[in-house]
Amino acid sequence: TQGELAEFVAVEVQSMDTTGNYREERDAYMREGSYDRRSKAGINWENVSKRILPQLIYKGNVLRRERLCTKGLFFVCPTPVYERVAERLGHNMMEYPNLQPGSLTFRWYDISNESVDGVIRSLQPSGQFSTTVDQVALAFTAPVNLPAPNVYETAILAELRRKG
Repeated sequence: TQGELAEFVAVEVQSMDTTGNYREERDAYMREGSYDRRSKAGINWENVSKRILPQLIYKGNVLRRERLCTKGLFFVCPTPVYERVAERLGHNMMEYPNLQPGSLTFRWYDISNESVDGVIRSLQPSGQFSTTVDQVALAFTAPVNLPAPNVYETAILAELRRKG
């Protein structure tokens, strides 16, 4: 029937998260067409573990309880963000080709290499991987890509020797 909601999907879009601020460089570029300053800002890769993954797990579980959310949650991000997520999760999740409640589908993209003055570069789809919220939660809480045993002890002892 017209005007009734039949189903929906949720889409979480993530760009590159940065630390610091690029405002001075942007303002200089807009004013002068170039800039020669070095920014102290950078990419905040820890945001993947601290915020993005817990948020996706939480939202995915909430959405799986929605009667009309039959295809789960989509996470759309730049390729470097997806690569960092996959690395953090240990690349060991099972793929689920059929979308379903509780699905979590990663879609990543790159920016077109075509550069024309005054024209915004387009986004190019680069890949897709569908799994479940449960697979992501398990990979996040039981990582297989941990550092070597005694990494803290080794670092503490090295520092003590250096100062001793």
